[in-house]
Amino acid sequence: MTSTLTTARPRTLQWRVVDIVVASVIAVACALIFLAWIPLSAGPSTLLKPLLPGLQGLLNGPWLIAGPLAGLIVRKPGAAVYAEFVAAALELLVLPAYGAGVLVSGLIQGLGAELVFAVFLYRSFGPIVALLSGAVAGVAETAFDIPVWYAGTTAAFWVVYGITTVVSGAVIGLICSPLVRAIAATGVLDRFASGRTARRLV
Repeated sequence: MTSTLTTARPRTLQWRVVDIVVASVIAVACALIFLAWIPLSAGPSTLLKPLLPGLQGLLNGPWLIAGPLAGLIVRKPGAAVYAEFVAAALELLVLPAYGAGVLVSGLIQGLGAELVFAVFLYRSFGPIVALLSGAVAGVAETAFDIPVWYAGTTAAFWVVYGITTVVSGAVIGLICSPLVRAIAATGVLDRFASGRTARRLV
């Protein structure tokens, strides 16, 4: 039986070369998710918008995955920001039409996810922390999206969009928790506290 919060006390919070490599791999993988989600989300978004303005925020979760996932795996200060920002930069390289706003969005989302790990002093990495990391990333995305992409919308739209984006972020954050355990089960994370802890819990 495991506790709700998995607590780890790493010997150091300094980055190693392997931390940079793994965080970069996570960023690349998440950039591919971002690019795939653009066409995949188009249909559902078209269906959701007429139902209730702002409801399309339910589809924002996949764009928030990099921060929580990197934070849960690397467990070092800046991992969430790094992965989300690099993933956004790679997305921008492939689709430059979206402009520099993609970079700013990635940075802000990463900071939102990072904030939760920082509040827990980079010691707790269980499902609740994962959920909160995704949710706060959703708050950060909402704070960016409303004035940049939806400046002319109503307050009702802001509320619906904000709530659905936060819910979507919380769900994607929670999904990251079993995802890390699944990745750890392969043994590729044995050089990380996240991998060793996850394998003990399987």
